[in-house]
Amino acid sequence: MPRWKELPASLGEQERRLAVQLRRMKDRSGLSLTSLATRTSYSRSSWERYLNGKKPVPRAAVEQLSRVCGTEPTRLLVLYEVAQEARVSAGAGPGRAAGGSAAAPAPAPEPARAPEPAPSATPAPGSTPGPAPRTVRLRTALAALVLAVAAAFVGGLFAGRAWEGADGDARGAYEKGRAYGCGDGREDGVRYAGHSRTRDAILDRGDGGWEVVEVQCLLRGHGFGAGAADGTYGDSTKAAVRRFQWARGLVDDGIVRPETWGELRK
Repeated sequence: MPRWKELPASLGEQERRLAVQLRRMKDRSGLSLTSLATRTSYSRSSWERYLNGKKPVPRAAVEQLSRVCGTEPTRLLVLYEVAQEARVSAGAGPGRAAGGSAAAPAPAPEPARAPEPAPSATPAPGSTPGPAPRTVRLRTALAALVLAVAAAFVGGLFAGRAWEGADGDARGAYEKGRAYGCGDGREDGVRYAGHSRTRDAILDRGDGGWEVVEVQCLLRGHGFGAGAADGTYGDSTKAAVRRFQWARGLVDDGIVRPETWGELRK
């Protein structure tokens, strides 16, 4: 599997999260960039720019990638909407690339035309007329859409990930560099350390987050200590994964794939 390039430092947090999820989905499918180009309406170079954070990924590309990978697109589309709103709020605008270069400006929308006031509604001299009713409705609809997207995104996070941690408290936000405790529980015969329930995330050196903490804790539970469970996939973690894979008869390349998860969860 080719090594992904590091995402640009200028990329926003929400766009970075979306790009990571799209990369993982592409890796799990086993499709190459050339294969994606033949199965979608986007070229190989376009996919390279989208997945490496060089250019904002279009909504249609997210939908097509989900379709060819056999994945339900709803959650990724919520991530896309949140990333789009964050980019607009930051002043990048939907037509500006991640690196800061401006794309061709979109045509300016036709301004809303306020209805002519009736004679009885003529404002008093010196007063300031209020916004046109159509403009007010557009602003209200936009605000409702933003709130709905944000609520769906937060609700999805809590539904899928807000479960009890190793110390019995609800798992909060991941803090880079912090050492976490490890649980050792089982549900339906599957082992969990209290930080992530994934069984198919692909992890390698340079990755970080709750999934890495879970790997480090599971390795420790099997007697293959990887140092502190800090969520950083460094050389010590990769070496521990390779030792574990070799002991279990797996390909010992130090990359956590579904086969390695299956052994870690035993």
